[in-house]
Amino acid sequence: MTPSRSTPVADDGSLPAFRASGLVHVYREAEVDVAALRGVDLTVPPGQRVALLGPSGSGKSTLLSIAAGLMRPSAGTVTIGAQDLGTADRRDLDRLRRDVLGLMLQGADVNLIGHESARANVAWTVRGIPGRDSALGERVLAAGGVPDDGRPVAELSASHRQTTALAVALASRPRLLLADEPTSRLDTAARDALLDLLVAETEREGIAVLLVTHDEAVARRMQRMIHLRDGRVGEEDSGSGRRAVVAADGSVPIPQHLRGDWPTGALVTVEPDGAGGLRIRRADEEATA
Repeated sequence: MTPSRSTPVADDGSLPAFRASGLVHVYREAEVDVAALRGVDLTVPPGQRVALLGPSGSGKSTLLSIAAGLMRPSAGTVTIGAQDLGTADRRDLDRLRRDVLGLMLQGADVNLIGHESARANVAWTVRGIPGRDSALGERVLAAGGVPDDGRPVAELSASHRQTTALAVALASRPRLLLADEPTSRLDTAARDALLDLLVAETEREGIAVLLVTHDEAVARRMQRMIHLRDGRVGEEDSGSGRRAVVAADGSVPIPQHLRGDWPTGALVTVEPDGAGGLRIRRADEEATA
C-alpha cells in the first residue's frame, strides 16, 4: 500500500539526516521574481556537522528555513530522513519539529519563553513527548553554567540565554540540529564555550548539525564547510582546503579569487589534460595562438 501524504516512510536511521537535490526557491519582491536558491545539491549524513557560509543574499538562511519546514521549495526535492518536505502537510511538519528537528533560530529570544526559567524552558520542550526527558537539556544548562535560581531567562546574560536556546534545541535529542548564526551576539570567549558545548553534545548523542554562520572560526568547528554563492553551492572544505563542487548539470564554479580573470559570459574550451585533470582556456587566447 502506498503511504498517504501524512504517513512518512519508515526511517531506520541509515538515511541522510538532510538531503537537497536540485533545490530551487523563488520569491516575489517588488513585482520581480528573485531566485534565492538555484539548484542546490547537498547531503548531510547522520551525525555529521555541516556549516553553511557565504555573503548576505547567498541563500544560507533560505536553505535553513526550508530545512525547518518554514518555507516550501519552489522546485527540486528536500528530505529530512524519509520525509519529503515538498509534500509534507501540517501534521508531518509538526511531527518533524517535535521528534526529528532541533531548531535554534537567529537570536536567542525567539527560541525561548522569556518569563520562564531556563529549566522550565527545557521542560516545556519535552513535555508530552513519549520516551523523552529533560536530562540532556539540563546537562547542557549545567555545562554552560546557566544559573539554576529560577530567574526568568529574559534576565539572564546574552551567553546564558544562547546556552539555554541550545539546551532547548537539543533537549528532545533530535536527529538534526538546525542553527542560524548561533554565536552572532556573543564575544569570543562565550562563542567558543557555546561551540564546545554544541560539538560535545551533538557528538555524544549522534546528532547531525546544519549551521549557518558568517564566522569562519565557527564554521571550522564543523566537519564540512559549504560555501554558497548566488544561491548555488560553490565550494566545499572538509579540512583539506577549499574545492569547487561539480553541479548536477556539470557546471563547475570559478573560485571567487579568480573571477576577475574569468568574467561572466567568457567563452572557454574545456579539455582533458591527459593526466586525469582538465585544461580550461579562454577561446580568444586560442584564436591568437
